[in-house]
Amino acid sequence: MDLLAELTQRKVLAIIRADGPDRALECIRTLVTAGITILEVSLTTPGGAEAIAKARSEFDPSVLIGAGTVITPAQADEVATAGANFIVTPAITQGAHRSVDLGLPLLCGALTPTEIITALDLGALAVKVFPAKLHGPGYFRELRAPLPNAPLIAVGGVDATTTPQYLSAGALAVGLGSPLLGDAGTGGSQTDLANRAAAFLDAVANA
Repeated sequence: MDLLAELTQRKVLAIIRADGPDRALECIRTLVTAGITILEVSLTTPGGAEAIAKARSEFDPSVLIGAGTVITPAQADEVATAGANFIVTPAITQGAHRSVDLGLPLLCGALTPTEIITALDLGALAVKVFPAKLHGPGYFRELRAPLPNAPLIAVGGVDATTTPQYLSAGALAVGLGSPLLGDAGTGGSQTDLANRAAAFLDAVANA
């Protein structure tokens, strides 16, 4: 599985934060049915590793299930055991270092050019520029000048309106958290989640 190629092709990484593993799995099912097939379960979700393990056993290998908000080496070990396809961190954490040691594809959080280069030197497959909303799509254009080949993903405050802007500015994909998930992770409407997913996919198609 070439995660970088799949992210470049599919463009959307869904970020799931829920109130428990069952709700997280429910959201995963809704999003996969809607057509979003690269998903990250944040470990801020109680039982997040359990949700990953259940999803990994339920879905075809073409559905890529990762673990997000990986801070510690122990968390990296836990999600590796659960079968996560990749690991996402909010910064250059000890969990990021452990992910590289484990050979798991790493999407490492960074913001500044120094942090981006450090993450790539560490062995990150791609860099999650977070929070992207802080500087907006124009920041990606600026980063492209000195770092034309850096694989960057826009995460943090990305919505359906700005998704095409980030992609056209040089992001290879976007990570979508609360603007996509809404309240679905805490008991909100799964139908509304499916509708938001369709809107984001339309935005990507029109980018």
